Amino acid sequence: MKRWRALAVLGTAQFLMVLDTSVMNVSISRLVEDFHTDVTSIQAVITLYTLVMAAFMITGGKLGDMAGRRRAFAVGLAVYGVGSALTALAPALWVLTLGWSVIEGLGATLVLPALAALVAGAYRGRERAIAYGVIGGLAGAGIAVGPLIGGWVTTYLTWRLVFAAEVVVVVAMLACVRWIPDSPPSSRPRLDVVGVVLSAAGLALVVLGVLQSGAWGWLRPRHVPFTVLGYSPTLFVIAAGGVLLWLFQAWERRREARGRDPLVRFSLFGIPPLRAGLSMLLAQNLILLGLFFTVPLYLQIVQGFNAFQTGLRLLPTSVTMLVSALSGPALGRIAGPRTIVRSGLAVLLIATLWLISAIRPDIDNLSFGAAMAVLGLGMGLLASQLGNVTQSSVAEAERGEAGGLQYTAQNLGSSLGTALIGSLLIGALVSVFTTRLEGDPRISDAVRQETGVAVEGGVSFVSTAQVKDAAERSGLSPQETDAVVDAYTSAQIESLKAAVLATSGITLVGFAFTRRLPTERLTATTGQGAAP
Repeated sequence: MKRWRALAVLGTAQFLMVLDTSVMNVSISRLVEDFHTDVTSIQAVITLYTLVMAAFMITGGKLGDMAGRRRAFAVGLAVYGVGSALTALAPALWVLTLGWSVIEGLGATLVLPALAALVAGAYRGRERAIAYGVIGGLAGAGIAVGPLIGGWVTTYLTWRLVFAAEVVVVVAMLACVRWIPDSPPSSRPRLDVVGVVLSAAGLALVVLGVLQSGAWGWLRPRHVPFTVLGYSPTLFVIAAGGVLLWLFQAWERRREARGRDPLVRFSLFGIPPLRAGLSMLLAQNLILLGLFFTVPLYLQIVQGFNAFQTGLRLLPTSVTMLVSALSGPALGRIAGPRTIVRSGLAVLLIATLWLISAIRPDIDNLSFGAAMAVLGLGMGLLASQLGNVTQSSVAEAERGEAGGLQYTAQNLGSSLGTALIGSLLIGALVSVFTTRLEGDPRISDAVRQETGVAVEGGVSFVSTAQVKDAAERSGLSPQETDAVVDAYTSAQIESLKAAVLATSGITLVGFAFTRRLPTERLTATTGQGAAP
């Protein structure tokens, strides 16, 4: 059994990374209350966490190549533990952001690429296939039990205990890190500092623009720090990020052509199955994190459920996702990745459309639970194939770099999912709310104008009780207060439906990226090389 001790440490690390995000998603309402902030601010914290990982994951992989994978894994765990401790003790939102979004995120960028390489180095043949299966299963288990554990601890104790417990687990893993056979790199590349700066800045600006679009507006400026030619800065910030990313790829191609070590070898993107797999990983996480940001808002803000009750209603998604993800090897014996992924997308489309009908003022637990279960089934089918597609698309020597690209695509999708879907939700909330107010005869022109000014100054997704309290404090008559509350209640439901509908659209677009997925069955350990 000694040979499996390494897998116990590596699998625990994978479980910890997934559990962390699940806890934060079901604790949104409690975090808003504890830090006296709003949903948009917590959305920014969640987005920044995944953005840090997306921006620096490839860099983390390169640092592992330079310093050794086991050392990078241990250092990453230590950094992650420091971030967890700071998060558990955070007295203010900025400390939470520093501890969780920045320090934990940076720790994860060292842990995850090293983890993938260490699994490959510790096991061969059939044992490697089993090890990857266990790692994938533990990731699914983290998704499955994360909302429930996090919800229970948040509701009956405090979310801070989860992060305090993480510190204890990290210390235990560091004590056992020598169980893992080191995987010495075949070469010692030099870090491309210019590439790191260009890629991180470019990704940050793109996600920042999308994240702030709800507050700033896409074209017409709302609550903006500055304007550009009279327009909202949103598209200009995104465009600036795009320019930096273009400069990044030009710089990387130049380094590669001159025989220097690039941060990313863009020639890998010439491999169609790899390109398709990365595109689908980005889309999958965009949809998943977008929904896992939207659905807790519906359950906690609209329905008034606590974190534990929210976790219970997310459990059907987690369970079916775990089961269908673990079915990947069996499905792979009868169908190719393209067929399975397309089937997953079809199931996912059905689930999102079903979920739209299940979002209503008074929740139907049976219909909602069934929709969430189908959602998990579709997500699991995608998860069962895409990692193997990515790794099987390249030769053995290129799998470390492919793993870095894989985690980058996943975390970029996660950050864009939270930012984009959150932005669409707030935008729809503002649009529907103002439209309802304009058409309601119970509201005077003065109140309508005053409310419009308040909305232009910024809006957040809050409960109807808070809206009613604000209306009464403003001196509105009972009739006008009821009208404002009715308009906001309608806007809540419609904006949530619009956000889920956006994920349906992304699912449809995803079909276009499946064309280059392999049609033949893949084994767990056989690469296809770099041929298209």
